[in-house]
Amino acid sequence: MAAKIKKGDKVVVLSGKDKGKQGVVSSVLVEDQKVLVSGVNVVSRHTKPSQADQGGIKNFEAPIDSSNVAHIDPEDGKPTRIGFKTDDNGRKIRFSKRSGVEIDEPVWSKKK
Repeated sequence: MAAKIKKGDKVVVLSGKDKGKQGVVSSVLVEDQKVLVSGVNVVSRHTKPSQADQGGIKNFEAPIDSSNVAHIDPEDGKPTRIGFKTDDNGRKIRFSKRSGVEIDEPVWSKKK
């Protein structure tokens, strides 16, 4: 099944302590159905010193369930659901159900 949320997508958090915050997906944990969003769900961990690390309180982003985030519509910036359709060449592309705007860029239009 194709992924509705991919790395680099701009999303908004729908529930939890960071409800309403926006960020960019930095990685997707496919098997756990979770995503890491930059600047969202930051947690602290107390670590013991070791030879490699000084230790102390470390802050990092914890994964969020993918059902608790929604794509941001490119047209108006509000949360939207994602749909799939095929283009003229038979490729599957994602689109915003709110405005109908295609989210994926065609492969040939990406600049290297």
